[in-house]
Amino acid sequence: MKYVEKVLENLKERNPNEPEFHQAATEILTTLAPVVEKHPEYEAAGLLERFVEPERVVLFRVPWTDDCGKVHVNKGYRVQFNSAIGPYKGGLRFHPSVNLSIIKFLGLEQILKNSLTGLPIGGGKGGSDFDPKGRSDREIMTFCQSFMTELYRHIGADTDVPAGDIGVGGREIGYLFGQYKRIRDEHVGVLTGRGLTYGGSLVRTEATGYGLIYITEEALKVRGESFKGKTVVISGSGNVAIYACEKAQSLGAKVVAMYDSQGYVYDADGIKLDVIKDIKEVKRGRIKEYAQRVKSAEYKEGCKGIWTIACDIALPCATQNEIDKESAEILVKNGVRYVGEGANMPSTLEAIEVFQKSGVVFLPAKAANAGGVATSALEMAQSSGRMFWSFEEVDKKLKNIMVNIYHNIDEAAKEYGYEGNYVMGANIAGFIKVATAMMAHGIV
Repeated sequence: MKYVEKVLENLKERNPNEPEFHQAATEILTTLAPVVEKHPEYEAAGLLERFVEPERVVLFRVPWTDDCGKVHVNKGYRVQFNSAIGPYKGGLRFHPSVNLSIIKFLGLEQILKNSLTGLPIGGGKGGSDFDPKGRSDREIMTFCQSFMTELYRHIGADTDVPAGDIGVGGREIGYLFGQYKRIRDEHVGVLTGRGLTYGGSLVRTEATGYGLIYITEEALKVRGESFKGKTVVISGSGNVAIYACEKAQSLGAKVVAMYDSQGYVYDADGIKLDVIKDIKEVKRGRIKEYAQRVKSAEYKEGCKGIWTIACDIALPCATQNEIDKESAEILVKNGVRYVGEGANMPSTLEAIEVFQKSGVVFLPAKAANAGGVATSALEMAQSSGRMFWSFEEVDKKLKNIMVNIYHNIDEAAKEYGYEGNYVMGANIAGFIKVATAMMAHGIV
């Protein structure tokens, strides 16, 4: 459609040298053509132009001092993308790869992901090119306090509620929240992923991994299948991967491989999750230690080889673009039938095309990994009401949300003539809710 093409071309011209943002915008906008065609009023209102332009971008310096007294300066970002259906919501990522393009791509995706949860939360994202690896607790605390000393001006419980992402776990959230509370002198739900002793929610740690399994389980269920007896490959070894593994194993699956940034382990007998948890959560070690402790396992340097392992279900849970066209073709050749994205856009556009053309059930990130942000929104609700729900209560709500997401994206795909195409279904279902709210607000 000419309108979509025009918006996309203009976006690339106005935002040069931002390949990740271009990728996300291309993937989303091209799937929205049938919706825009059905609603000519969107073009008249310049809705797509406003949809792909962040409402606010904050870029700031973060000076901090290491344990040797040396001063460092990092960049801090917060992209407040769209607040049409609720306060900005999206994680903070601390990683050397962070730049404005990546934050914008994540923020744009977050709009639709948050919309799909059915909860009143808008889309945002933030972070820094700071690398917490190898840093002491004091250095990380110093960085987080400096980061929050600027960020606090732009967030609030009813304005923008960040959470964690890569490089930002419970430790970092604690330091960030402590500094916010010190500066503002208020104890409110301005960050999610907080510790249970100061306003956090049960299930938040497990949420993204559990949510990924719940939506995949529903996709299996409507096809008369289950996780029982299925062979599963999971990339990553952080929270998402660990708890996806935990839930998949509890449903009878055999998870045979996981990885970290240095390499992967393959265990034909099935991953021993207690060993993985000890290495990654307790000792903060490298996954190669697993092969040293488990005789049935083998370790391979590098990550890409994990996708050569035959499996029924592949769950990429590490980072963006980890499955390229070549890896997708190998997975299909080796019999993969379901792919659920636990990370943010872990499959390239070319890889997605391979999966879809091969009849693989492909569950895109904005739907499949929405469990984390859904539970964050549930944490916000508990904070607002000064309540604390049980693990079972939160877990039940999370499962219901993920099951509903599956059926909403399935129905949207069917309605617009793309049955089984869940990329189309997720983008359309998420966009329509946001577009309706934006139209109701006028030109803002």
